[in-house]
Amino acid sequence: MLKVLVLYYSRHGSTKSLAMNIAKGIEKEGLEAVIRTVPPIPEYLSTQAAVPQEGAPYVTHNDLTECAALALGSPTRFGNMAAPLKHFIDSTSQGWLKGALIDKPGCVFTSSSSQHGGQETTLLTMMIPLIHHGMILCGLPYSEPALHDTTSGGSPYGATHVAGHSPSVLTKDELTLAQAQGSRLARLTKQLNSR
Repeated sequence: MLKVLVLYYSRHGSTKSLAMNIAKGIEKEGLEAVIRTVPPIPEYLSTQAAVPQEGAPYVTHNDLTECAALALGSPTRFGNMAAPLKHFIDSTSQGWLKGALIDKPGCVFTSSSSQHGGQETTLLTMMIPLIHHGMILCGLPYSEPALHDTTSGGSPYGATHVAGHSPSVLTKDELTLAQAQGSRLARLTKQLNSR
């Protein structure tokens, strides 16, 4: 079975909620969603356990090599991905040298505390390392009705969530768009692997 890596960093749970719904969309299409996260502090600075006590396991470089596709998610930090995820991405040079992600589909997702908190710039800057790795980017087309209807999160660049100032749940449109993004990524993955 083809594996799709859903890799995210989440501080308050909003990006994790998006990741879980993207995984649902992937699994609706019959592929396996492999859910992983990154440590909140780089390992060399951390005194925490090497394995999280709860939630998704930490990602490994083998997870990237073995996946057929990648969904990458982060909260917005000043219009960019959060440092813990960027730290992991910056450590993927060996996979880049080997072409481990070339021609694999990828998508991005994010959450922010405000409607104009830099979601689209975060999504765009998260795409750049995927392009450098040779990945095929998968956004959300406007054929998704929720993209027209949403008054909260959602973008043609990827699924998003507007959290506000306290932890919140995904709106109906945000949930629909996250699952639609997972489904589209899975369908593209199947098409690319049927040759």
